[in-house]
Amino acid sequence: MKSKNYRGNMVELLSNNIVWFLLVISLIVMGIYQPAFFTVTIIKNILIQASALGIMTVGLAHVLLLGEIDLSIVGSMAFSAGLGTYLMKNNVLPWWLAIIFIIIFGCLIGLVNGLIITKLKAASLIETIAMNLILMGGLLALTAGRTFTNFPQEYNYVGKGSIAGIPLMSILLVLVFLCIGFLWNKTTFGRSLFAVGGNISCAKASGINVDWVKIMAFVISSGLCALAGWMYSAYMGAVPASFGDNMQMYALASAVIGGVSLTGGVGKVNGVLGGVLLITLFQVGLNILGINPYLINTAGGSMIMVAVIIDALKNKYKANH
Repeated sequence: MKSKNYRGNMVELLSNNIVWFLLVISLIVMGIYQPAFFTVTIIKNILIQASALGIMTVGLAHVLLLGEIDLSIVGSMAFSAGLGTYLMKNNVLPWWLAIIFIIIFGCLIGLVNGLIITKLKAASLIETIAMNLILMGGLLALTAGRTFTNFPQEYNYVGKGSIAGIPLMSILLVLVFLCIGFLWNKTTFGRSLFAVGGNISCAKASGINVDWVKIMAFVISSGLCALAGWMYSAYMGAVPASFGDNMQMYALASAVIGGVSLTGGVGKVNGVLGGVLLITLFQVGLNILGINPYLINTAGGSMIMVAVIIDALKNKYKANH
């Protein structure tokens, strides 16, 4: 009996922290194949690349915790940043107000998503795909296929600056994750988020305003994506018409590998962070190891497949125990 309990506890420990085990294993493998991998420059590069993706992912996680999906995250990120920088370049807004505008506009996109999904009972999958098409089409029209560049230094500072050698983007990432950790674990909204995702009928019976929780989840998702849009545009110093390509796929993979269940109600902030670091390490590692760049998207799709399989196996194990 003790052996069985021990085995069960070990399986549960592994399933709950698999992303960190995979991260350590990946670091070891990368180090063996390329000892120069552990340089300050490469580590900084990983942290910087993980920052915008990480904030997008933890935003998306709010919707996934409800058992819903938001496939408009890249559109929210790209169009908010594109519109904000367009207004800034045309002297409609100063740089600091452009940043505030980008984030608020992202929240408004989430509000529209949330209202359509809750009040009109639209399927989140279809509604957010449609929203993403609208936003990415809007960005293409706004940029006319060109790239916005030459932003003020103050606007770009978050993407270029550092404190004590630590990139500002990484510091902002940590601050956002700490705030979300507090929100999930210490607030009524956080508890309601998990309750709705775990069992919506019980949540309603408990007096939780389910529609409000869903709307807020979509607002946070799009708002954080817009924040990531500012950070990423500041890092690149540009907003191209193809801004944020493939980030949606990596954000989804990061969240699921990090332990956020696609069926809702299960997820941890530290797991999401681990998933983001693993995906970023994987991307950077492929480039350093000289993998054919045309295969990177295939590798990214493989990571999503692995994430879905892991999620399915975890759900199956819990259902049987």
